[in-house]
Amino acid sequence: MTVVGPFGLSVQDRDLTRDVQAGMDAVEAALIEAVKSDVPFITVTASHLIEAGGKRFRPLLVMLAAQFGDPAAPGVVPSAVVVELTHLATLYHDDVMDEAPVRRGAPSANSRWDNSVAILTGDFLFSRASQVLSDLGPEAVRIQSDAFERLVTGQILETAGPRPEDDPLRHYLDVISGKTGSLIAVSCRFGSMMAGAERWMVDTLAQYGEKIGTAFQLADDVLDIASDGHESGKTPGTDLREGVPTLPVLLLRQLPADPADPDDARLRELLDTDLAADDAAHAEALRLLRRHPALERARRETLRYAEEARALLDPLPDCPAKAALQELCDSVAIRTM
Repeated sequence: MTVVGPFGLSVQDRDLTRDVQAGMDAVEAALIEAVKSDVPFITVTASHLIEAGGKRFRPLLVMLAAQFGDPAAPGVVPSAVVVELTHLATLYHDDVMDEAPVRRGAPSANSRWDNSVAILTGDFLFSRASQVLSDLGPEAVRIQSDAFERLVTGQILETAGPRPEDDPLRHYLDVISGKTGSLIAVSCRFGSMMAGAERWMVDTLAQYGEKIGTAFQLADDVLDIASDGHESGKTPGTDLREGVPTLPVLLLRQLPADPADPDDARLRELLDTDLAADDAAHAEALRLLRRHPALERARRETLRYAEEARALLDPLPDCPAKAALQELCDSVAIRTM
């Protein structure tokens, strides 16, 4: 059994393993070339997150989706470079907005240099993604521009927060769909489209990408509460400490208060305080949320998205790539247990 890509994805077909690994290697080399500049300092800052590593989830999906056509088609690797450069650019900007000190185990660009450098480096990566994209044709440009609009809209929605008349859970899912689902959907669309897959396959894989992207983000929400930090790669309860309302807390808010349960009342009280200012209160809230029915509801909701993603794959022809995409749905379940 060979492991390829993030989340322990195992690929048991030798030909698929070879094709996917070759594609991923080509993407990595192209990313390094794409961020080189005549200005050495820009090369250093633009290479910062590439050198820090990462899951390369989006290029992996490009490679798997390309298996439904010709995976060696010339547009496959460049399209994977486009989506990964776009993703990396958003990380530079996200870290500035979140004042994050660390990204992928290394100092974030904004902490190593400053906010201005981080923002401009993200802009530089967007420009390089556009350069690569321009060679892929007008349809690809339109698809990427639509996804980019959705991505930015999702970020603005998150920053602005829900309006009084909005359902907070619906607002949060709209944010995830824009910020995460849009670019993962494009990854699947680009891979299959560039490989010359039939149009219905391209559309099906894009729908799958949207669903599985949302499922993985929701799984991260569950992990932030339930894990010890090894799986999620960050300190447990980070979102809770920062007051970011993710799926478990939003579902808790939807549940009626239980007057017979003092733990429920205490948890709701704690969630209305500044947990960033009190380590003991944060630890108590984390402990109570782990035992609250809302966490199990969050698990079930996450699994529902993963199962919907799996069902979308049913019409596709049976092949090792389809099995690998189905296994990604299984990995959501493993991550949320």
